[in-house]
Amino acid sequence: MRHGKKFNHLGRTASHRKAMLSNMASSLILHKRISTTLAKAKELRKYVEPLISRAKEDTTHNRRIVFSYLQNKDSIKTLFGEVVEKVATRPGGYTRIIKTGNRLGDNAEMCIIELVDFNELMLKDAKPAKKTTRRSRRGSGAAAESAVKADDSATEVKEDDKKEDNAAE
Repeated sequence: MRHGKKFNHLGRTASHRKAMLSNMASSLILHKRISTTLAKAKELRKYVEPLISRAKEDTTHNRRIVFSYLQNKDSIKTLFGEVVEKVATRPGGYTRIIKTGNRLGDNAEMCIIELVDFNELMLKDAKPAKKTTRRSRRGSGAAAESAVKADDSATEVKEDDKKEDNAAE
């Protein structure tokens, strides 16, 4: 029985799964985004995010621990250099999974997993969310005030016209 065994074994032996996740994590760190199946991406996220958190503190001990997982000197250099500079202030959530549809051959659900701070298109489009309230149908703030002022000035003009008409009679 598999009571309490929560992680996805991905249909592989333990050594194969460990090697695959290590290779995928190295590729993700070096290339900043990779395309894979959704199940692998979810497992990769659980594998790589603690490594990125550990890399925030650059000590020999942390480098050796991360190297024991990744087994790739180039990815260690990139992780402790380029990646940590961008994620230094982020408290977690270093990866993003974007679903891309199903694969033609076996209909497996495919996705792109990427490091959040390296997607330039998303960073450009990121604007602070506009706070909306449900108070009035007219609008909010300056637009509503200018509409009220325009209505007041229009009524003043009509009153002046009426006074002139009465004076002319």
